[in-house]
Amino acid sequence: MSTIFLLLILLLGFLITFQIAKASEYVGVLKGEKKNFEQNNRINGFLMIVFLVLGLIGVYWCNELFRGKILGESASLQGEKIDTMLYITITITGIVFVLTQVLLFWFAYKYQYNEKRKAFYFPHDNKLELIWTVIPAITLTVLVGFGLYYWFNITGEAPKEALQVEVTGKQFGWIFRYPGKDNVFGKKYYQNISDKDGNTLGLIWDDPATHDDIVVQSEMYIVKDQPVKLIINSRDVVHDVGLAYFRMKMDAVPGTPTTMWFTPKYTTDEMKKKLGNPDFEYEISCDQMCGRGHYTMRGIIKVVTQDEFTLWKLKQKPNFVQVFPDKDPANPPKTDTTKGTAAVVNPDAAKMVVRR
Repeated sequence: MSTIFLLLILLLGFLITFQIAKASEYVGVLKGEKKNFEQNNRINGFLMIVFLVLGLIGVYWCNELFRGKILGESASLQGEKIDTMLYITITITGIVFVLTQVLLFWFAYKYQYNEKRKAFYFPHDNKLELIWTVIPAITLTVLVGFGLYYWFNITGEAPKEALQVEVTGKQFGWIFRYPGKDNVFGKKYYQNISDKDGNTLGLIWDDPATHDDIVVQSEMYIVKDQPVKLIINSRDVVHDVGLAYFRMKMDAVPGTPTTMWFTPKYTTDEMKKKLGNPDFEYEISCDQMCGRGHYTMRGIIKVVTQDEFTLWKLKQKPNFVQVFPDKDPANPPKTDTTKGTAAVVNPDAAKMVVRR
């Protein structure tokens, strides 16, 4: 119903515009072509100035209305520098935007057609071309230089104490892997991937380093004030790890791991208070169109204290134990004693050893 109503409004607007244009055409015929042209020219010049003023007021109003209210301040130390770079860029381009738009619309008004004025044409001016080529080139080079500096910083070598998390994108969700006590990721092979068997990353079970790797989905836990290094992969198509609140972004490419690192500044609970939103959660989104369910590809990032992270990690079972529960060290073999004889059941060997 609302769609039909909207279409009727658009149709009505078109009919009104059409009738106004026809009426203006008839008035022009009655007044004479020359007089009508001059009148329309003055009206258009005046409307240019009105549009300029209203446009600049609108830009200023939108800036004051939404500045700092959509994402708030950066939630990572590296994001602060990226914000600074963006503010510098916006300031420079904003000044250029205002100057060029004011000149554009003012010239359209001031130099509107006048039969007493003749246009002056000049085909070439070395000084002007030098100015509008060299100055923008230098400015853009400086801005690109800052961008490369920050880019190499967040994609370079992370601090030794950084928490390592492997992030794998799939249609349409995220899988997170943490190394176990050995702090080493086990090997994996894409042909071993099997959601049915619980091996969502294709871990190679013959590699002992995989036996303590923790694999979780939907939620990633990281620690406040501790650098975190993300090792980013994809299981199928190209995805993109988007961390808007941390000002981070990196492609997830099949077969080509990428990395980036940052240091969180606020826990999730602290951010809820800062934003006044009790339902706030840090989000990991896919910023690369990856299929029909792209819009649903969302994960949660929990930024917690070190104690909370340690407690959470202790509660997690390694992926190996989830796939092979009989090999869980927390579940010792069952024993049965009858008349002085102890029977120990060994599930792996499927046999009974009798001790007398």
